[in-house]
Amino acid sequence: MYDFIIIGGGIIGLSTAMQLLQRYPDRKVVVLEKESALAAHQTGHNSGVIHAGVYYTPGSLKAKFCLEGNRATKAFCDEHGIRYDECGKLLVATNALEMERMKALWERSEANGLEREWLEAGALREREPNITGVGGIFVPSSAIVDYSAVTAAMGREFRRLGGEIRLNCEVTALHESATEVRVTTAAGDFSTRYLLSCSGLMADRVVRMLGIEPDFRICPFRGEYYRLAPEHNSIVKHLIYPIPDPSMPFLGVHLTRMIDGSVTVGPNAVLAWKREGYRKSDISLRDSLQTLGYPGIRKVLLQNLKPGLAELKNSLFKGGYLEQVRKYCPSLDKADLLPYPAGVRAQAVSRDGRLVDDFLFVNSARSINVCNAPSPAATSALPIGRHILETAAERFGLGAGA
Repeated sequence: MYDFIIIGGGIIGLSTAMQLLQRYPDRKVVVLEKESALAAHQTGHNSGVIHAGVYYTPGSLKAKFCLEGNRATKAFCDEHGIRYDECGKLLVATNALEMERMKALWERSEANGLEREWLEAGALREREPNITGVGGIFVPSSAIVDYSAVTAAMGREFRRLGGEIRLNCEVTALHESATEVRVTTAAGDFSTRYLLSCSGLMADRVVRMLGIEPDFRICPFRGEYYRLAPEHNSIVKHLIYPIPDPSMPFLGVHLTRMIDGSVTVGPNAVLAWKREGYRKSDISLRDSLQTLGYPGIRKVLLQNLKPGLAELKNSLFKGGYLEQVRKYCPSLDKADLLPYPAGVRAQAVSRDGRLVDDFLFVNSARSINVCNAPSPAATSALPIGRHILETAAERFGLGAGA
């Protein structure tokens, strides 16, 4: 019998596991991960940005946890010798409409407590000679890191504290009783007093295994990237983001400096036909039917039909993708866009057709389940883990811990 079983070996699961044993060192804890390695899905397929928290609704969990997580992630990296680069982010406006939208972001970033600098066109050009725009906002606290390396360090610390990690251990069934949760996996059965699930793309399915019918469905959106040819590794000094359209759910194609020195372009956002469908050819009939069979997802697709078709066109034809990035970086051409692995974003969609905007948790008598944790979840992993433990202490009567 375990005191806690944690489902999911991504950065949120390992952050929670590590902090759990830091707080309650005598508890028996195991992390169950269905893949053969940690950070195999969203954690290992993202842009590596330590976000500052520009975009998020003031007062939301995203805004609060991102600001805390930016500082906490850098402190964790300093403590564990993980390299990161505090290169800062530039949001670039390319026309008068985007300048108006930029003013709203300026006010929102102030409400979220961020240090930032307003740049006119000349100051923007001086800071980034290869970027064209009529103005911008510079946010110095944005940084880049390898989140797989961060997760691996959390795993090492968790094991050092006495925790156990089981790989190749897919959860296939759950049964919650008044005294325990029984966990059936491909590698055997386990029992635990309490269950914490951080299962990303499978979050709704895990909740359903507990006998809870969620009022949302996970919709997988594939984010496709290109990598710039190596001769362009110095084309920008900062992360370069467009000013997003507030009516659109995603941020648009941006230039991201990576911790290995390369620069990526992306992502777009297209519906994935498989929950873990990283390639265009990845198709699951079960996943597709569950996605399209959910009324909320159909409403989202219909409400965003025109931009969705544009995203699909850009997915199929490099020229459309290039057009988006050339708005602010006109020197690039098709030959500069080289292949790069895609990621899949787990986005909770409500039955009435809303993209769930904030982090979402669904709880039962003996479980706490992270059900919506898209970006900036990696940045926010340490505060999310702390929030889960504070909720567990209150709900399960655990006390303050060590």
